[in-house]
Amino acid sequence: MCRHIAYIGPELPFGKVVLTPPHGLYRQSWAPRHQRHGTVNADGFGVGWYAPGDPVPARYRRSGPIWADEQLPDLGRVIRTGALLAAVRDATVAGADGEAAAAPFATGRYLFSHNGAVAGWPDSMAPLAAALPAGELLRLAARSDTAFLWALVHHRLAAGAEPGDALADTVAEVAAAAPGSRLNLLLTDGTGIAATTWGDSLHHLAAPGGGRVVASEPYDTSPHWTEVPDGTLLRATRTEVTLTPLKEPAT
Repeated sequence: MCRHIAYIGPELPFGKVVLTPPHGLYRQSWAPRHQRHGTVNADGFGVGWYAPGDPVPARYRRSGPIWADEQLPDLGRVIRTGALLAAVRDATVAGADGEAAAAPFATGRYLFSHNGAVAGWPDSMAPLAAALPAGELLRLAARSDTAFLWALVHHRLAAGAEPGDALADTVAEVAAAAPGSRLNLLLTDGTGIAATTWGDSLHHLAAPGGGRVVASEPYDTSPHWTEVPDGTLLRATRTEVTLTPLKEPAT
């Protein structure tokens, strides 16, 4: 369910990453090649990007399919960025909160997305919700599993956790509470990318010009894409990628 992509590197129009590649996120909305669950990602989309010199990202999100938005091609052509995160959505619960449920979610300098589903949502997350400060729940952007996952991740980030650790610890906690969940998480602060594989596909690419792409699936047929094994935490900068096995959830 869902497809997402993050990029850091030389400044370029965001459409070159999101819209124009032959198998890019735009096409993945109706014809994904590696998606293991679901077939069409038409329940919303979003693009978040960082303007030069501004650490707080901007976002453009809509509740409908990405191919139906007439403004996006022009935005993708003229808005230039050195970092972005974008996603197309196949909703776990159809119709829940519309545009507010479309990734990327954002707080401060962070952009976040989730590809997957929390098993037993929402009842399975009741113990984890009870452990969160009330303010975190009141600030949920949508009544969706992704919004709740973002609350868990952000709570860790606010407490000082490094982005990769915040994702890894969230995956372990949620997988223990809701076995069978699919938890491919993607996070960027505009300077680095962190991601997890837990039940669906993920790939990375050293892009031409010194950039780095991390995506649910390759956006072209380049042989230089590398698949990330399931059960892995990825940390990426422009110049390097580090892969670390995720811990199995406590039983």
